[in-house]
Amino acid sequence: MKIWTGYGSEHSMNLVMIGRFKEARDADKVKQLIDQLVERVNAEPDAYRSDADPQDRRFSDAMRELLWSAELHSIGPTELEQFAYHAGVQVNGSEVIVTTEESEISAFLKVLIDKGARVEVYSAHFHPDTGYGRGR
Repeated sequence: MKIWTGYGSEHSMNLVMIGRFKEARDADKVKQLIDQLVERVNAEPDAYRSDADPQDRRFSDAMRELLWSAELHSIGPTELEQFAYHAGVQVNGSEVIVTTEESEISAFLKVLIDKGARVEVYSAHFHPDTGYGRGR
């Protein structure tokens, strides 16, 4: 009999990312932008898959236009798949709260930082008292 001894961290992170903005309207704009990115990635499901050949992973014209108009220049084509992962995104006043089980979060982080947020990232497994994530 073989015993599986592999390790994988995906789908167990229970991450919480909170972007704090100076104004509530800034948080609302960033939530709308994230929604647009999610919608655009979901409209082109094969374009940004992680199993695609890296040579073939380029921005579509529609994605390039969205990123350009949003002045998001730090996100690469290989990060866009993250917007297809299940993530909860909500606004609470001047905060954008992202919750996810994924460990790949650089695209969300870049959006928040590029739009002026002060960002806190933690595992709700270890900080269940914050009210976000799934707790322990």
